[in-house]
Amino acid sequence: MLSRAATLLRKARRRLWMKYALRGVGGSDNFERLDLAYTVEDPWNMASDLERARFEATNRVIERAFGRVGSVLELGCGEGHQTEWLAKISDEQYGIDVSAQAVERARKRLSAAKFEATDVFGQPWGDARHRFDLVTACEVLYYLSEPEKTIARMRHLGRNGLVTFFAPACGRVGPHLESIPGLQRDWIFHGNTAWLVAWWRDDA
Repeated sequence: MLSRAATLLRKARRRLWMKYALRGVGGSDNFERLDLAYTVEDPWNMASDLERARFEATNRVIERAFGRVGSVLELGCGEGHQTEWLAKISDEQYGIDVSAQAVERARKRLSAAKFEATDVFGQPWGDARHRFDLVTACEVLYYLSEPEKTIARMRHLGRNGLVTFFAPACGRVGPHLESIPGLQRDWIFHGNTAWLVAWWRDDA
C-alpha cells in the first residue's frame, strides 16, 4: 500500500494536472481538453469514497424510480467506474465518452459492456425512440455549451432519464430541466458535498 505521504503527493499531482487540463472546459464543449485530462488514470478520483457514495446513492434512486433496468446508456462514462455500479441494476450497459483514452480503459474494466468514443449524437446503437430503457448523464451537463440539446436527445433515446450534478451547478444546469413533464428531484449528500439528482419517465 502507498504511504500516507505518497498518497498525498499523488493527490496533489492530480489536482495540479486537472487544474491545467480543464482550463476553459466548463460549458464550452471543449472535448479535446476533457480527453487531455485522461492522460493520467482516474483523473476525477472516481475510486474515492466520495464518488463511491454518489454511485451507491444514484443506484438507490434508479432502483426506487425504475426498478431493475433492461438497457442503460451512460453519457460521460469515463473509465467505467460508475458503469460497474450501473451493471448491478441493469441487464445491458452502453457507455459513451468523448475521450478515447477513457473508453479504452472502460473496455478493460467492464468487458461485457459496450463503449464508444463519441457523444450522444453519434452513439452507434440505434436511433429509434426509446431505444434504451434508461439514459443517464451523471456529472456531464455542465461541460456542454447547449445542455438542452443533449437533454432532448436523452429524452428521444431513453424511455427514462436521470441526471446528477453537484450543487454549485444548479443555477446553470437546473433551468434546462424545468420543461420536462413529471420531473422528480432529490439530493445526494456525502460529508460537505451535495449533488442534485433529477429523473423522469417518457413512457408515452
